[in-house]
Amino acid sequence: MGCEAAVLKPEYDAIVIGAGVCGIYQAYKLAEMGRRFLVLEQASDVGGTWYWNRYPGCRFDSESETYGYSFSEELLQEWDWTEHFSPREETERYLQFVVDKFDLRQYMRFDSRLKSAHWDGENSLWRISTDDGQSFITRFLLTAIGLLSTPTLPRYEGVESFKGEYFHTFYAPKEPVDYTGKRVAVVGTGATGIQVISEIASQVGTLTVFQRRPNWCAPLQNSPIASDEMDRIKGRYTEIFDICRETPSGFYHNVDPRKTLDVPAEEREAFWEDLYSAPGFGVWLGNFKDMLTDEVANAEFSKFVAKKIAQRVKDPAVADKLIPKDHGFGTRRVPMETHYYEVFNQDNVLLVDIGETPIEWITPNGIKTNEKEYEFDLIIYATGFDAVTGSFDKIDLVGKDGVRLKDKWEDGPQTVYGLSVSGFPNLLTLAGPQSGSVATNFPRGIEEAVEWCSGFLDHLFENDITYFNPKKGPEEFWCDHVQKMSERILFAREQSWFTGYNSNIDRTYRSQCLIYAGGQIRFRQFLADEKSGGYPSFELAS
Repeated sequence: MGCEAAVLKPEYDAIVIGAGVCGIYQAYKLAEMGRRFLVLEQASDVGGTWYWNRYPGCRFDSESETYGYSFSEELLQEWDWTEHFSPREETERYLQFVVDKFDLRQYMRFDSRLKSAHWDGENSLWRISTDDGQSFITRFLLTAIGLLSTPTLPRYEGVESFKGEYFHTFYAPKEPVDYTGKRVAVVGTGATGIQVISEIASQVGTLTVFQRRPNWCAPLQNSPIASDEMDRIKGRYTEIFDICRETPSGFYHNVDPRKTLDVPAEEREAFWEDLYSAPGFGVWLGNFKDMLTDEVANAEFSKFVAKKIAQRVKDPAVADKLIPKDHGFGTRRVPMETHYYEVFNQDNVLLVDIGETPIEWITPNGIKTNEKEYEFDLIIYATGFDAVTGSFDKIDLVGKDGVRLKDKWEDGPQTVYGLSVSGFPNLLTLAGPQSGSVATNFPRGIEEAVEWCSGFLDHLFENDITYFNPKKGPEEFWCDHVQKMSERILFAREQSWFTGYNSNIDRTYRSQCLIYAGGQIRFRQFLADEKSGGYPSFELAS
């Protein structure tokens, strides 16, 4: 009698990588489905972005009531936000509260960074290993590894030779740093650098800001939420989430239906004054409908913001250095600021334009430009991330026929809906490149993605389907569609993390946009059609 090889059984129905906003909700859904699953998290606790970025001034720029999860009315009524734009510490506490409320820690393994994931085609499962030497076997692999979770230090010679304290903002110390009287440098003026600079300028002895490219910024206009206002918010949550659902970006803000130059100059100016003084992203996402698509319209609004910067910064030469000349307003990610420009009116703050006087190297005592050496006690690197795809590149992720994901994506990501990749069966990239969630108010976007992926998994489980693989045709269609959507708006033409650009890494994607610029409403329809059609973009098998 012949012998048959035993079929290898997976330990888990699903393994989720990451316990941030996305991974937590996916864990909730899998627990609700009654599946065997595990969440692997490289940090020592939940939170993702809100665990790591402990730099001073860190907060989100979504209105707090639009950022929390919408899936539980009980949760919505139990949690009180204290500010309209929550600081990091409060958001971290919120996510810990959610995990504990729904008893999700039992499914989580912390201090476990995913080292490799290899597809086992013979048994239709994934073999997982972590950097602490542990191995796991799962039927389905779900990544929730974050858009901005692979920080990049600048490539200056001598970074490690500096004798003082230094850190990238992502790895800011857990214990608060005492900035009192210190000579501090901040390298970078993106969204993170701007928050740091604004927060510490009044605490330090001296602050020297090294700027490579200025960004267009707008006032956040944050304020506390009084208890009676929070009560009113709790009574409006259905309305709030309905509004977010009906906008392309998942925020409160929707584009004004008028075209910029169709509006008389005086009326246009008044409208912009209102936007500039209002809280949140309205100045970016609630502007005239052609501000982000028409160069002439964009130039008009850029002039308005440039005038605002010039009014807020006393020294005209410094103001001029803070006004971008190489891109228009909103064509890169817009940092929201609190008294950022006023910082440069302080006698203890110096702006160094490294476009004019480049940094040559980091010395044991500070930073050497081609003009002089500056001495510091502390250097903070706000030098950004290998965005969206960088976290995937760090993993030895191997699909069918031994193909590495990093090699498949050498010229740019290729996905179906940003949620799956042809040749990488049984893999769902919950917040992957080209997905709708990465270009929206993030929790609103990831709820869409997680709910669709959970429905897809339900379909597989109910029909005893153990294998899926996205088809090549739909993947080619989606890549083409993503590119076409990005070409309709101006930011596809700019160097930014939206297009995979980072001066600190050796990589340039060919005509690729890493985010889906078609808006969440259009994205939602694609997902709905896929589900109602019986998932035609996927090869399914038992």
